Amino acid sequence: MNNKQIRIGIDVGGTFTDAVAIDNETFEVLSKVKMPTTHHDERGVASGIVQIIQRIMSENGILPGDIKFIAHGTTQATNALLEGDVARVGIVGMGTGLDARSARSETNVANIELAAGKYLTTYHKFIDSKELTPETIDAAIDQLLAQGAEVIVASEAYSVDDPANELRVMEAARSRGVYATGGHEISQLYGLKTRTRTAVVNASLIPKMMETANMTEQAVKEAGITSQLMIMRCDGGVMSIDEVRKRPILTMLSGLAAGVAGALMYEKISDGIFFEVGGTSVDISVIKNGKVMIENAQVGGHKTYLRSLDVRTLAVAGGSMIQIGGGKITDVGPRSAHIAGLEYECFTGKENLEQPAIGLVSPRPGDPDYVTVRGTGGHEYALTLAGAANLLNHVPEEDYARGDMESTRIAWQALGSRLGMSAEDAARSAMDIAIRKVMAVVNQMISDYELDTGFVTLVGGGGSGAVLVPAMAASEGFKHQIANNAPYISTIGVGMAMVREQIEKTVVGATERDIKLIRAEIMEKIVQSGANEATVDVTIEIDSQRNILRAIATGSTELRSKDLASREVPVNELMLTAAEALGQPAGQTELKAASGRWFLFESSEIKKSMFGLVKKKLSHVGVLDREGVVRFKKTNAYHLAFLKKNMADRFASFLEENTIYSDANATIPKTFIFYKEKMLDLTGMQTKEQLFSILEVETQLLEDNSEMLAVVYQ
Repeated sequence: MNNKQIRIGIDVGGTFTDAVAIDNETFEVLSKVKMPTTHHDERGVASGIVQIIQRIMSENGILPGDIKFIAHGTTQATNALLEGDVARVGIVGMGTGLDARSARSETNVANIELAAGKYLTTYHKFIDSKELTPETIDAAIDQLLAQGAEVIVASEAYSVDDPANELRVMEAARSRGVYATGGHEISQLYGLKTRTRTAVVNASLIPKMMETANMTEQAVKEAGITSQLMIMRCDGGVMSIDEVRKRPILTMLSGLAAGVAGALMYEKISDGIFFEVGGTSVDISVIKNGKVMIENAQVGGHKTYLRSLDVRTLAVAGGSMIQIGGGKITDVGPRSAHIAGLEYECFTGKENLEQPAIGLVSPRPGDPDYVTVRGTGGHEYALTLAGAANLLNHVPEEDYARGDMESTRIAWQALGSRLGMSAEDAARSAMDIAIRKVMAVVNQMISDYELDTGFVTLVGGGGSGAVLVPAMAASEGFKHQIANNAPYISTIGVGMAMVREQIEKTVVGATERDIKLIRAEIMEKIVQSGANEATVDVTIEIDSQRNILRAIATGSTELRSKDLASREVPVNELMLTAAEALGQPAGQTELKAASGRWFLFESSEIKKSMFGLVKKKLSHVGVLDREGVVRFKKTNAYHLAFLKKNMADRFASFLEENTIYSDANATIPKTFIFYKEKMLDLTGMQTKEQLFSILEVETQLLEDNSEMLAVVYQ
């Protein structure tokens, strides 16, 4: 590798473990390796991780000292919850006075159903906080362990303000070799029931994840790698393995996050729907203004305080099998060829399908019948959505999902003859059913996030991205693209991820002091998680409706501080993208201001009503970054370019001009500030004082002559 600095990403899936080597400077994917996941090895998946590391190093001449970043994503936490393979949890609930009664109830979360007939089992013991002594703590832990608890959760009303009692219980449990955690470690939000439930889910994962974390860390050390091992989080960032030991819940759904994180590394996506399509299911997520959408995750139908990507999963994918009845195709999926243990019809040769005969198979007891085609020697192959897409020529040449066209046509002609239609009509019918299923979810997500359908791009990832996305885009009139290195997109996402941390607190009427305190706290936390402090970027959000003060920090590890997408786009191309995003003619779209990586475009439009007697001027404003990603677009928005030294006069006057006054109060506009590499979202601010508090904190190191852009709207 000629002394290149290398990033390694590893994605541990249910079937395969993938690894990629990436140049730390150019972000070029240098090598890709795939091998079966080592579930049955005595060291579990850690054995496969060390094997794949050794292989990718030896095959590419990578020395341990060349590796500057190494991270892995795992489905272990998600699979453990799906399969009910979790530890039993004992809860020590605490509270006193008027809160004791409600605390007793809210800390007793009962068993949580994870899947049909599979539960996360909990046991509960309540102690009045006034009666908390070493003796009462030990007695409570003894009782919970005797009932079968393997991990202890300490949860007290208002522990986010003072966690001392939770810490006492945790220390008592750990002193006897029992894993323990507290509600305050997981979330600093009020809401005892949800905080306890989140802590319980986290605790149930600790024993298994501790074992894997220790083995994986040892595997990396055995390879001679000195770079700190990072683990993928559910929000698309990474954290240190030490943090995984405390908060394994953050790895839940991380496999889903890695795919869209990878897509954002290389694809210029402003507003889009990302599909990671595998053999059995598709994971669908939303990108808006160049950022992935995040929400509170649910476990067993209950809300938690875990912030993760908003991902919707459907059993429609490349291996989805075909159901027939009444002379037509009735459904696609949910069973896949993988579940049925069958090969795809499109990935075999025509010599294996001589004298084809249509058959039916029920993959699992109680399943309906799915279509197969019997070929030479009675060998059965599944008819799949991948076969339909290949036959209809939706899958490009050289794509991972491209199959053998001759064998595909033989199989689908056999099915068409059975149904009294052509092979193409049968394939089209199957594809239409799949598209309808997926579009129901897509339309709901477009509505939920108020996306402009005329500007949305469908982005395909995963091994079967080209099976579904091109056909859906053609059918529904969307633009589309298949991500680079689509089959390895999750692994690339792991290898290129940033360190990410988040703190949420319940704060009524956040003050400047509150903002400075949470900013200092998040800086300390993200550095502990492995970020280089010099690269950390902090965003402060205030949700006044729910009284939540939120700090989000992202930073790079080691040497990665440059922008991944450092492909500058000429201004004339930026203008064309801006015009398309705003839905306006390019000739009426102008570059109005620029600062750092940001370019602000405006297009004015005259709207006529009352037979042309009334005219109204609309101002459409869009802000693009230098790579051509639309980060902001809005109608009836106003903008100002100013220097930092003029923040207290020019910007303050601009804010005042766009504030609406009524008898009840003053409503400040929704505000975004752009400068250098920073996009500062201040839309959650309710008062001018709150807005200026955050603005002053965020720009305290900015030079007085630095250029800034403000965009506001009501």
